[in-house]
Amino acid sequence: MLRISKKLMFAIEAVLDIAYNAGTEPVQSGEITRRQGIPKRYLEQVLQQLVRDGVLAGVRGPRGGYRLARERRRITLGEIVKVVRSMETATDPIEEPAGSILGHKVVRPLWGELQEETMKQLDTITIEDLCMRARAAGVESETEDRIDFTI
Repeated sequence: MLRISKKLMFAIEAVLDIAYNAGTEPVQSGEITRRQGIPKRYLEQVLQQLVRDGVLAGVRGPRGGYRLARERRRITLGEIVKVVRSMETATDPIEEPAGSILGHKVVRPLWGELQEETMKQLDTITIEDLCMRARAAGVESETEDRIDFTI
């Protein structure tokens, strides 16, 4: 079974939270922690890397925080996976030189193909898609609470 790391799960949840709950103001990391229960030690590290890689934009100042760097329909899960993978220090077992002939000739190539197919699939799923799933699942957005149509 393919496993998702905590760091990757938290990164996806954080980006989705920003997309789903952002109004006109940037989303502060404390708000994400409060809503999603993501430990700050993971969150800040991941958010900063997502800013460096152009998925998020950081806004400085007392009312600063994070917002999406692009439209949510232009950010894919595949992008987030690549950012988090670049942060992880563990060596991918597929790339290790040690191993049997069956491992090198059969198992590793197969696993590489599976990873490639999975990444292709993740590259087709956007943050917009996840926002629509959240809405369909009945997840409330704090943005809706902040919208004021009074003139």
